[in-house]
Amino acid sequence: MKNNNSIKTVVAIGIGAALFFVLGRFVAIPSPVPNTNISLQYAVLGLLAAMYGPVAGGLIGFIGHTLIDLSWGGSPWWSWVITSAFVGVVVGLFAKKLQVQEGDFGKSKVAVFTVANVIAHVVGWVVVAPVLDIVIYAEPANKVFAQGAFAAISNTITGVVVGGLLILAYTKTIAKKGSLDQE
Repeated sequence: MKNNNSIKTVVAIGIGAALFFVLGRFVAIPSPVPNTNISLQYAVLGLLAAMYGPVAGGLIGFIGHTLIDLSWGGSPWWSWVITSAFVGVVVGLFAKKLQVQEGDFGKSKVAVFTVANVIAHVVGWVVVAPVLDIVIYAEPANKVFAQGAFAAISNTITGVVVGGLLILAYTKTIAKKGSLDQE
């Protein structure tokens, strides 16, 4: 059984990284903040991190964001790649509380998913990304903190709203235990 879960997780990482890349590269919505987009890929990251845990979430964010940056013809912007991985890990740490595969996504689990996303995105984009931008790239603090604040707000909203809707749709497809009656 454990081997089957490992295979599912590896497949989820591959599909998740590919979806993260496609959404981040081709469905990015421009924002008024330079070099910052409204990013729908964090909804998919939230869904898959909640389903498969922190390792899968971290790898999906890391690989997916690296591929986005490479596709633009430059080198990866490591501070943001690391932050995407951080977001996936943090949301994934809540996977056991969420138990998405059980098919229940009621109010208490929506609250847990929301808290996980708020923590992940606010700490990631307001602290981790700007500090790494300053340390690694010597970027001006006012610029990177403005970018981080916008990214935190927009990514939290897309992660919670769109990611929550994805989880809700997924959990509706799962038969509940004891839902089948014997005739």
